[in-house]
Amino acid sequence: MRSATHPPPQPTESTAQTARRLQRNGILLRLSAVFLMTGMSAAIHAVAGKVPVGQIMFWRALFAILPIVIYMVIRHEFPHALTTRRPMLHLTRGIFGAISMALSFLSLAYLPVANAQALAYLAPVLALPLAVILLGETLTRAVLIAIGISCAGMLAMLWEAFSLPGEGALIGMAAGLGFALTMAFMRVHVRRMTFTERPSTIAFSFAAISALGGAMTLPFGWVTLNWSMVAWLALAGIVGGIGHILATEAMARTPVAVLAPFEFTGLIWALGFDALFFGHLPGMMGWIGICAITTAALLVSFAPPATRPAA
Repeated sequence: MRSATHPPPQPTESTAQTARRLQRNGILLRLSAVFLMTGMSAAIHAVAGKVPVGQIMFWRALFAILPIVIYMVIRHEFPHALTTRRPMLHLTRGIFGAISMALSFLSLAYLPVANAQALAYLAPVLALPLAVILLGETLTRAVLIAIGISCAGMLAMLWEAFSLPGEGALIGMAAGLGFALTMAFMRVHVRRMTFTERPSTIAFSFAAISALGGAMTLPFGWVTLNWSMVAWLALAGIVGGIGHILATEAMARTPVAVLAPFEFTGLIWALGFDALFFGHLPGMMGWIGICAITTAALLVSFAPPATRPAA
C-alpha cells in the first residue's frame, strides 16, 4: 500500500505529445497573427493615401511599443529583455524589417488590401531562386510549376493594375514585389533569431528601429494629423504590435514550413476588409491573379523540400 505522504507519480508528457502541442499552439498563434496583421493592413490602407509612408512607419512602430512592453511585463522579462548579446542580428532584422514595412505601406497606398496581400504571398516563391543562387539547391518539378503559375498570376494582376482608379497602381505593384522579396529573407532570419533571442526582444528591437527609420523622414515633410488619422494609426500600431508578438511566438514553436499554409487565411480577411470598409472587390483579372499566386504559394508550401546537388 502506498504511503499517504507519497502520492503516485503522475504520467509525464512524451516527446511526441510535446511536439504536437507546440505545433498546435504555433498554428493557433499564427492564425491569430495573420488576422491581426491583415487588420493592420486595412487600417494602414485607410490613411496611406493621405499620410507619407515615413510618418506612417513612425507612428505605427511607436504605438506598437506599448503592447510589446506590456507583454514583457506579463512575462516578467522587463527590463532585461531590452538587452541582447547579439545586437547585429537585431540591427539586420530591424533594417530589413523597416524596408519591408515601408514597401508594404507603399503598396497599400496604391492597391486594395487584397491585391497587396496576394503580392505578399510571392515571398515563399521568390525565396526559391535565392536558395538556388545562395545555397546551390535544386528545384523540384512542382516548384518549377509553381513559379510559372505565380508569373502568370503576376501578369494578370499587372493587367488589372492599369484599370485601377487613380495613378500609381504600377508603383504599388513594384512595392508589393519588393515587400515579398524582403519578407522571403526576413522569415528565415527571424526563425534563426528565435533559437537564441526572446520573441519580445525581437519585437521590441524591430519596433524601435522602425520608429527611428520613420522619424528620419521628418525633414522630407510630414502632414498634420486629424483625430481620424491618429485613430487609424493607433489601431494599426497596437494591432500590428500584438500580431508581431504572436507571429514571433509561433515561429519559436513551429517550423516555418508548417506555418506557411496558414498564411493564406489572410486573403479571406483582406477580401472581407476591402468589401466591408472600402467597398472594393477585385475584377476578373484580379481574381485570376490572386487565385494563381495563392495556388503557387500553396504548391511551394506543400512540395517536398528542395535538395542540394551532390558534391
